[in-house]
Amino acid sequence: MGLFDKVFGSHSDKELKRISKTVDKIEALDESMQKLSDEELRHKTVEFKERLANGETLDDLLPEAYATVREASSRAIGLKHYRVQLIGGIILHQGRIAEMRTGEGKTLVSTLPAYLNALEEKGVHIVTVNDYLATRDAEWMGKVHNFLGLTVGVVTNDMENDERREAYNCDITYITNNELGFDYLRDNMVIEKEDLVQRDLHYAIVDEVDSVLIDEARTPLIISGESGKSTELYRACDILARQMERGSSDGELSKMDILMNEDIEEDGDFLVNEKDKQIMLTADGVKKVEKFFHIENLADPENLAIQHNIILALRAHNLMFKDKDYVVKDDEVLIVDEFTGRIMPGRRYSDGLHQAIEAKENVKVKRESKTLATITFQNFFNKYDKKAGMTGTALTEEQEFREIYGMDVVVIPTNKPVQRIDHDDAIYKTKREKMNAVVEDIIESHAKGQPVLVGTITIEMSEELSAMLKKRGIKHNVLNAKFHEKEAEIISHAGEIGAVTIATNMAGRGTDIVLEDGVAELGGLKIIGTERHESRRIDNQLRGRAGRQGDPGESKFYLSLEDDLMRLFGSERMISIYNALGIPEGEEIQHKTISKTIEKAQKKIENNNFGIRKNLLDYDRVNNEQREVMYKERRRVLDGDDMKESVLAMMKETVANHVYQVISDELPPEEWDLAALNAELLPIVPLNKIVLTDAEKSSGKVDDLVARLQEETVALYEQKEKEFEDFDLREIERIILLKVIDRKWMDHIDDMDQLREGIGLQAYGQRDPVVEYRMAGFEMFNDMTKAIQEETTGALFHVQVEQKIEREEAPKITGTNKDAEVEKKPYVRKGAKVGRNDPCPCGSGKKYKNCCGRNK
Repeated sequence: MGLFDKVFGSHSDKELKRISKTVDKIEALDESMQKLSDEELRHKTVEFKERLANGETLDDLLPEAYATVREASSRAIGLKHYRVQLIGGIILHQGRIAEMRTGEGKTLVSTLPAYLNALEEKGVHIVTVNDYLATRDAEWMGKVHNFLGLTVGVVTNDMENDERREAYNCDITYITNNELGFDYLRDNMVIEKEDLVQRDLHYAIVDEVDSVLIDEARTPLIISGESGKSTELYRACDILARQMERGSSDGELSKMDILMNEDIEEDGDFLVNEKDKQIMLTADGVKKVEKFFHIENLADPENLAIQHNIILALRAHNLMFKDKDYVVKDDEVLIVDEFTGRIMPGRRYSDGLHQAIEAKENVKVKRESKTLATITFQNFFNKYDKKAGMTGTALTEEQEFREIYGMDVVVIPTNKPVQRIDHDDAIYKTKREKMNAVVEDIIESHAKGQPVLVGTITIEMSEELSAMLKKRGIKHNVLNAKFHEKEAEIISHAGEIGAVTIATNMAGRGTDIVLEDGVAELGGLKIIGTERHESRRIDNQLRGRAGRQGDPGESKFYLSLEDDLMRLFGSERMISIYNALGIPEGEEIQHKTISKTIEKAQKKIENNNFGIRKNLLDYDRVNNEQREVMYKERRRVLDGDDMKESVLAMMKETVANHVYQVISDELPPEEWDLAALNAELLPIVPLNKIVLTDAEKSSGKVDDLVARLQEETVALYEQKEKEFEDFDLREIERIILLKVIDRKWMDHIDDMDQLREGIGLQAYGQRDPVVEYRMAGFEMFNDMTKAIQEETTGALFHVQVEQKIEREEAPKITGTNKDAEVEKKPYVRKGAKVGRNDPCPCGSGKKYKNCCGRNK
C-alpha cells in the first residue's frame, strides 16, 4: 500500500464505507425474515415483481431482497451469508468486480445479485470455468433459488439445442464462458428463428473473472469448417526444419530488430528469441529454403505460403514443447492451457501452428480450417447490459478491467483474519538443487502428517517430482492435464492428514480444500510452489489455496537460476551475486535483490500479455463493427420482418452502382457506354434494352438516367409481385436474403482472417498495421455489401413460380478452437451441383455463370 492510500484510504476502503449503511439495513431485517413461514418467504418473490412493475427499482428492493435470500439460504442449504458476503453481493449488483480471498464463499455470494436481477425476468447468467463447477453450483445454489420460486438451468458441452434453449429460458442459468460464446455465434448461423437457443444478453456474473476475462481472452472464440487446403506443405517444411541449424545472435534479437531489418551478427540457419517467441531466418537459412523448394526468391509474393510454413515448422520445433504446451494422446495433439494446466479438448492453435506441431509429432496432419464465425471474449462480454465478476485475485489487473470492460475492482476483507504464513522465496543455483530441496521439504511435512499441495507450471515438472517422491516411498496424487477427469475429487482430499498432492498450476480451482480434523494443529495446509509463474496473479492463487476462513496454513516458493523466468530475465546478474557470495552447492539463499528482479520480470510479462490482448481487441473492434451490422440485419430476417423496403433499396443501389461504374458526368451523353451498361446490368435486372431519352440527352446528367432506371426496376418488381399472388413473396425474400448474407459473410470473415495474417508486413513501411487493417477491412466490407445487394436482386428477379424455395442449412461446423464440437445436422446439398456453363436453374434461359452464379 502506498503512502497516499495509508493517509487517505484506498479506493476499496472508500467503496466499503459507502455501502456499509445498506449492509446494516439487510442485517436489520434478519429477525423479521426469520419469523416468516416458508410460504410467506417464498411469496416475497411475487411481491418484489409486483413492486418492480409498479415503478420501484432493483436498488430500492435490494436490502429486503438480500435479506430474503439470506434467510432462504439458511433454510434450503444451511448456509447464512456473512456480512462480508453481503458486501460482495452489493458490489456484484453494481456491475463491478469483488476480490474475495479463496474460501470466503464466492459461490454463495452470487445467489444475492442473481436472485435480485432475475426478478426482472430477463435472465441471469452465472459463468464458471468448467462444466463440473457449472453443474455443481446449479445443483447446490439452485436449491436456494428454487426455494424462492425461481427456475434454474445449466448448460454443459454435451447438451442438445432443445436442452440448451430450456436452460437459457430459466431465470438463472449456470454455464461456462466457452459454451456461452459459442452458443451466441451458433445462434447467428441458424436459419429458423425457432432454432435460436439464447435470449438477449442481460446480466452476467463471472466467477473466476480474471481467468475468464484476462487469461482466456488471449484467444478469440472461433467456429470453423473445412477449407480444402492441402496439408503436404506442413510435412515438407517439417522435414526441412529438422535439417536446419539454430544459430546464436550477438546481442538480444527483438521484435523491433526483425521488423526494422536491423543488422545482426548471425550464424546458423535461423535465430530464436524466446522472450518474444520470434523466429528469424538468416541469409544461409533463406538459401537453404530456396534450394529445398527449388525456388529462386523466397521473398516473392507467390512464395508467401512457403515463407509462412517454414517459420511455423521452426516455431513448432524450437518454441513449442511436448508435455508443457501440448500433449500427444491417441495420435492427437491436445493443447494444455498455460494458465490452468488443463487439456483443452478440440481446441487448436490457429494460423497453421497446430498442423506444424502435428507434422513434428508425426501424427495425422488435419486439414486446415476456414473460419465461419468468430468473436473475442472482450467484445462478447461487453454486449451484456450489465456484468460483474468475482475472484481471489484481480487487483493486479485492475487497469485492464477498467480499460477494456469498464469495471473497477473492490477488495473485500476476509470474514476472519488470514493466519497463513507466506515464507520468503528459497533460491538455488540449479534446478537439480531446487528439486532436491522441494522433496526434502515435502518429506519433512509429510512425516508429521501436515498435508502438502505442490504447484508446478509444467506437466513435465509434475511427473519429474512424482518420480522423485516414488523413489523415496512417499504416497501422493498427481493432478495434471493428463488426469483432469478426476480433478475435483483429488483436490477435495488435499487437506487430509498426510496427503501429498502435486497439481499443475491452478488445477482444481473453484473446489474448496477442507482441512481434516487435526490438520490445523499440524500447521494447516502447506503450499509449495516449484517455480514462479509469469503472472503474479497465478502465484497468488496458488498461495490462496491455504489459509481459508481463518484456517492456519503456510506457503513457500522454490526457485533456481535455471528456471525459465530467471533465465530469460537477468540471470547473469543473479549468477554474479551468487558467485560473489560464494554460496556452496545445495545451499538455500534468500535475497531481496533477486526477489525484486523476479517481480520486475513478472510485471514486464504481464504488461506484454496485456499488450497482446489489447492488440487482439484492436483488430476485433474492426470485425465487431461489421459483425454488429450483419447480425442485426440477419436477426431482422429471422424475426420475420417485412423486408420489401430493404429489398427495393438493394435493387436501387445495384442499379446506381452499375450505372456509375461505366458512365461518368465528365463525358457527353453521346459517349456514354450504354453497351457496357446493358451487358452488366440486364443479366441482373431484366429491363428492356437501355437507350437514352431526349430529356436525358439534353440534361447530360447521369443522375437522371439512374432515377429513371430505378423507377423502372421498382415497377418491374411490382409486376413480379403479381406473378406471386398465390405465394408468400415476403418469405421468399427472407429465404434468399438469408442464403446470400450467410454465404457472403462467411467468405468475408475468412478473407479478413487472411488479411490479418498478411497485414503485419505493413510495419515494414512504417505504417500502423491496425489502421491498415481497418481501411482495407472497410473496403472489403463495402465490396461484400454490394455483392449481397447484387446477388439478392438477381435472384429475386429470376425466381420462378414453379421453383421450390427453401432455407439452406448453414455450412457444416467441423470444430471450434476451444472445445470439442459435435455437429448434429450435416449439410446436404439440395439437388445436383450446377455447372458454370449449365442453364441457370432460376429459369432465365441464361448460362448459370452469367446469371445467378455471376459472383460465385
